[in-house]
Amino acid sequence: MSDLYARHRAVIPQWVATNYSEPIEIVSGKGCHVTDGQGNSYLDFFAGILTNMLGYDVAEVREAVERQIASGVYHTSTLYLIRSQVELAEKIAAISGIPDAKVFFTNSGSEANEAALAAALSARKANQVLAMRNSYHGRTFGTVAVTGNASWKASSNDPFGTHYLHGTDRQLPAYRDLSDAAYIDACVEDLRALLTAAVHPADVGALIAEPIQGVGGFTMAPDGLFSAYKEVLDSHGILFISDEVQTGWGRTGETFWGIQAHGVTPDFMTFAKGLANGFAIGGVVGRGDLLDGIRGNGISTFGGNPIATTAANATLDYVLSHDLRRNAAACGDIVISGLKGAANDLAIVADVRGKGLMFAVDLADPATGKPSPALAARAMEETKARGLLVGKGGLYGATLRMAPPLTLSEAEAREGLALLLDALRAVDARAAA
Repeated sequence: MSDLYARHRAVIPQWVATNYSEPIEIVSGKGCHVTDGQGNSYLDFFAGILTNMLGYDVAEVREAVERQIASGVYHTSTLYLIRSQVELAEKIAAISGIPDAKVFFTNSGSEANEAALAAALSARKANQVLAMRNSYHGRTFGTVAVTGNASWKASSNDPFGTHYLHGTDRQLPAYRDLSDAAYIDACVEDLRALLTAAVHPADVGALIAEPIQGVGGFTMAPDGLFSAYKEVLDSHGILFISDEVQTGWGRTGETFWGIQAHGVTPDFMTFAKGLANGFAIGGVVGRGDLLDGIRGNGISTFGGNPIATTAANATLDYVLSHDLRRNAAACGDIVISGLKGAANDLAIVADVRGKGLMFAVDLADPATGKPSPALAARAMEETKARGLLVGKGGLYGATLRMAPPLTLSEAEAREGLALLLDALRAVDARAAA
């Protein structure tokens, strides 16, 4: 055990997870590559949990932040006008597609989801929420309550009633053999039954859902499900919150916001992660009448501060000017198609899925077919040994999930694919021995 890891364990709570049997310290980075404290270099396929969206040491972001720091103003609070905050809000409102949108900035995705829930429940004068099975929305009290993944729920206490919907659980016997259309029909009928038998629609404030479930292992509903859900919700006046913390800014390759794949304009979208390329920021963009309707006074001490919003403006401008959504589509296709092409020859691989630069591999015990966290842990070590950083997640902790910086080149996509496949083959061979 390294000295730093020993010190970490002595003062950081044990539930703060680290990757690898010997965790690494990242000390420098450039582009899509990082170097650890021992001098080892890695191609980063997880980007600080999707947060270093442009990669490392991006001149446009660094120089913008340096200019703001040189002004001497790091923080003022929302009690004062912040030019970079207003400019960023104008950009996000314009690209959101939400009519008459307004934006409230926070420090994280958890805070952003709390703000959206507060607005929705206030508007509806409701105390019930709909959420998705296998979802994750944060680590604060309210977001833990709506999270649909028990291993990420620190408490079963619930400040409001939460009811979980189907949509990403097609592995269940009842849905396994259904077509997309039949599965959507079954999910919608279940929603209708829920609103008839289990909870009165007037008591429900909103549905909150991730277009692609992040911690859940990049599981996703078939395109069109949320459009079908929204027809039911709209008939009762129930609002819709799209949690875009991991799917926003063109990461899926096909649309700028993940929810657009369903042909839906939600009432709110929440965001965080990569917007400021590593600086802490989050927020909610939503209908102005709904955000204006939150009762009582409000401020945000750190949310939307000059440093974070300056970084976010530079990051968003870079994403748009370099058409990184298109790059995500091209590079993602290289990796996803390569993984699917090799999957049949790997007994440990149960599924490959993804959109753009957001892809995952489920690992299962070849003998039983059951999800195998142990194989996922071994694959993590094997990828690290080859110089590739990936993430892990899924309902059973048996999923490798990957989301490189959106600046990934096609050559780096092929390099990462080769390293990943080599690692999976090593794990597969050991499992067969």
